[in-house]
Formats: sequence, C-alpha cells, structure tokens
Amino acid sequence: MNVILIKALQLLLCLSLLVVLHEGGHFGFAKLFKTRVTRFYMFSNWGFHLFSTYDNWFRRLLGKPLITKRGKEGQNLFAWLRNMYYRLTRQSNKIQTEGIGNKEYDPEVGTEYGIGWLPIGGYVAIAGMIDETNQKLSSEPQPWEFRSKTVIQRLLIMVGGVLMNLITAFVIYCGVMFFVGEDRLPMENIKRGFAFNPEAEALGFRDGDIPIKADGEALGSWSSQVLRDVVDAETVTVLRDGKEVSLTMPQERPDLIQVMKMQPAFMAPISIALVDSVLADGPAATAGIKAGARLLAVDGTDIQYWNDYDSLYLRRQDVLSAKGCTHADSLRLRQMQLVFLNAEAASPDTVAFTLDESYMMGLIRHTDLLDYEIEHIDYNLLTCIPAGMELAWNTLTNYVGDMKYVATKEGAQEVGSFIAIGNLFPGSWDWLRFWMMTAMLSIVLAVMNILPIPGLDGGHVVILLYEAITGHQPSEKAMVWLEYIGMACLLALMLLAFGNDIRRFLL
Repeated sequence: MNVILIKALQLLLCLSLLVVLHEGGHFGFAKLFKTRVTRFYMFSNWGFHLFSTYDNWFRRLLGKPLITKRGKEGQNLFAWLRNMYYRLTRQSNKIQTEGIGNKEYDPEVGTEYGIGWLPIGGYVAIAGMIDETNQKLSSEPQPWEFRSKTVIQRLLIMVGGVLMNLITAFVIYCGVMFFVGEDRLPMENIKRGFAFNPEAEALGFRDGDIPIKADGEALGSWSSQVLRDVVDAETVTVLRDGKEVSLTMPQERPDLIQVMKMQPAFMAPISIALVDSVLADGPAATAGIKAGARLLAVDGTDIQYWNDYDSLYLRRQDVLSAKGCTHADSLRLRQMQLVFLNAEAASPDTVAFTLDESYMMGLIRHTDLLDYEIEHIDYNLLTCIPAGMELAWNTLTNYVGDMKYVATKEGAQEVGSFIAIGNLFPGSWDWLRFWMMTAMLSIVLAVMNILPIPGLDGGHVVILLYEAITGHQPSEKAMVWLEYIGMACLLALMLLAFGNDIRRFLL
C-alpha cells in the first residue's frame, strides 16, 4: 500500500477517535447537567459555518448581481455560491439557513448525530451557548440552556473535552505499559559514549563523554528527554574516562529548537562504521562492500565512527545547497574514494565510489545501540498505572514547556498542519507506534484547546472565570465579537501552519 495512503489513514483514524472523545467530554457533562445538545458531529460543516456566521459580510462583498449571457440581471454571486455549496454537499436550503444549533429541538428525537463533510475537527451544538456555530439566543433563558447553568457547571462542560483527552492519553499509555512493557537503555550502558558537534564542544563536551546527570538529577535511560534535560540544565555531569566531570553551562547557549535543527546532531551515541546489510544493485553492492564490512577512510580522511562519516557528508551537502552550485558540481560531489575492509578479507580495498542520485550509499548501518544491554520492564495491572501516569505527565509538561518557543521566529517556522502531523506516523502500519502517537496527539489537542483564545475551550474558560470573579456575564454582542476575533486568530494560525508545510515541501 502507498506510504502516503497509510500515513493518511492513520492520521484520519487517530483524529476521528480523538475528536469523538473530545466532543464526548463536552457532551457528557452537558447531559449530566441536563443541558440540551442539539447536534453531535464528527468532522465539520465548515463551509456552512462561513455562510451562516459571516452571512452579512459575504452579502456586502459578493452582493452585486451577476449579468447573464442574455444581458439580463441574474442572482447575485453570494446566492449563487451558497446554492452551489448546498448542491455539492447535498443539503437543503431550509436546513442550512436555520443555522447549526438553531433547528427546532424534538425531545422525542433528542440529539442529532452525524458526520460532517470536511474531515477536520468536530463539534457539539449546545443549546443556549454562543460559540463558532453562531446560534441566536432566545429572549428569555430556558432551564435546559447552557447559559442557565451555574458557573461551575458551565466550567465543567467547557473543560470536559480537555479532561477526556488527558484521560485518553493516560489510558493508552497504561495499556501500552501493560501489554508491551518498556525497553530502557541506561546511559551508563552506552560504553563508547557520545559524539558531539562543534557547538556542543564549545560548551565543554568531548567525544566519548557520557552525560549522566543534569542539575544533579540522574538522566536515566537514553531518549529524546536526555537532550531536552541537557539543553535546559545549568550544570551537566558526564562520565569521562571513568570519572565524573561537572560542566557548567554558560547563560548564552542554543535553545532546544536550535539544538534539534543542528546538523550534525548536538550529541549522538558513537557508532562504529560497520555495515549491517547492503541493498541489492545499490552503489555499495556495486563497489564490492558486503555485510559486516568496516569503513576505514573517505577521500583520504580516516573514519572510525559513522559520526565521522556524517560530518564529511554534511560538508558536501553544505556545498550542494549553496547558491551557484551547478549540475557539474553535484555530479562531482557524488564521487568519493572509499577504503573499507570486508569481514572475510585480509586487507582493505580502495575503490572509487559514486553515491546514488539521492546521495545515498545504498546500505544499512549497524547500530551499536543493539550491542548494549537493554533493560526490558514488564508491568502488571497495578504497576502499569503509575508508569502510564508518569509517561503522560512527562509528555504533558514537555509539550507545555515547548509552547514558549512558538513565540520565537524559529519556533513559528516549525508550526505544522495536518501534513506535518501525518508525516509523524510510520510509513507501514505499526499498532504500537500508532497508539503512542495517538496518546501524544491527545495531549497536544488538550493543550491547544485550553489556550485562552476565543473560540477554543480555553477562551470560554477565561470568560467563565471573569464571570465568577466579577459576578457579571459579558453581553451577547461582546461574546459574538470575541468569537469573531478567535476565529480570525485560528485562521491565521492555520495559514501559518499550511504555509510552513508548503515551504518545507518546496525546499
């Protein structure tokens, strides 16, 4: 199956599950407090939102009559676009002009459940609540309406979605711990230590160092969390030649976003330049390199580790990406001289080597991490709960901590849309990675929704807190304008995310 299709299916399944659970959180508390829910929809009817919410704006902008071919005045462009939308989505004008949340509620039928035409988000339309559905409120509050409930009840209805997302992540992590367990590679077990790039060496790190503590706290096992802890620490303790050495980090140092974008990597486990396997008919196979071979030199430079090769390779990429690089230059950069020693050979071979068109060698590296002692931990029904809670908490705090980078230029450039999120999923179906990604995205969805932006759950929470403190509820007009502002902010964020994805694709 096509890799793009597999990633798209995983993304669609993940978002469908998370959206239903998120909206189910709002729905559950609404029902608990006997609040009428007009509609519960997975996915969105966003085209309808535009025509219903911004009806007057569209009429002013597109309200000029069209001229038919016979020279007669026809329907205006707004009416034509709206009718075309109704036909394409196979929805009647009567339903659409009523507005989401404004259709007459039938107590015998109850909530209308459905699936929107646009696979983005979802919604519950709660009676008596001003939100993105822009429903019109009756003159007198009714007992079953959202606005008639106490502040605490309304607050619980609004945070219900976020709570459900956090609970979902916790349950998934507990399930993974119970059914699969956890593999850990203690830092002390990485015997060859780490290779550091020039920026890390400027901070005092040396190749072969093994970071074991950050601000006095043990780093535990090797994961992306180690890099985060090292970058944020004031002091880092490393094992150097079997002795503990304390390094004091300067105030002016790269932040996490800058470190993650570094090539070569800020720090990476040292891996001897051994070949695990060779791709058939690839450049390595053509040159006579076999599984088990060891790389010794590239273009006269001695190579001991794959980290050394990566540094040389990246220099070529810098030249390749420089302005003025011609086709002849790219062909030249694909040429190199290799010295390697096959496992059964008595002496090394020297060959003229040509990388493929993607500048790859056509081989799979042997990873030293597989040679180190990995600890596997199994959990039972009792022990999986604290383990899952710890993983969920660490994921939540890390993501919240990373939100500060969104306000920076580098962080804003890393914001991505559904394209970037979809690329996080593997190209082949892997249920373990799918559930781990779903748990992480559930936490992301919770954090994003609690942001104090009008239109999001967090915006409603801020308004409710204002009411609880002052004892006054904002006017309906003010609430509507806050929704407009929030929608504009979200639209700008969406444009930024899609723009970043397009820029990354073109580059």
